[in-house]
Amino acid sequence: MIHLAQSGTQNPLVPNLTELILGAFAFFLIFGVLAKVLVPRFSKMLEERTDKIEGGLQRAEEAQAEAGRTLEAYRAQLAEARHEAARLREEAREQGAQIIAEMREQASAEARRLIDAAHAQTEADRTQALQALKSEVGTLAVDLASRVVGESLADEARQRRTVERFLAELETQPESASR
Repeated sequence: MIHLAQSGTQNPLVPNLTELILGAFAFFLIFGVLAKVLVPRFSKMLEERTDKIEGGLQRAEEAQAEAGRTLEAYRAQLAEARHEAARLREEAREQGAQIIAEMREQASAEARRLIDAAHAQTEADRTQALQALKSEVGTLAVDLASRVVGESLADEARQRRTVERFLAELETQPESASR
């Protein structure tokens, strides 16, 4: 070490003053240029990125709020549709009961009409049979009376009176016999 000090060589740990001043000047010059030119660009780029991120967050919150509103609207529509379906089912059930009641009433009316028609037909058949029976009995009575009396009862007026009197006597006999 002593040797280096005597030889006049400079110590590598101690910088040269000229280089030190030129290095400091260059550093401050580059630092100034960077501060004036690049720092505003970096700041602007960082602000834009921050705005994008904050805008994206805000848009995401708005989209989430819109999705929530849409979900609530969907749920309301679903509840309304369920209510409408229940109302329609109840209405259909009531209409079905009404149709069944009407059909029963129509079937009952039709049955009554058929029974009344059957009774009327039976009464008409009975009346017709009674008329046919009276006519047949009358003819037989006239024939029998002609044989008993021995004279002809061909006169229609006489024949009718005889038949009517005979039938009247027949009608009164069962009444007096049942008493």
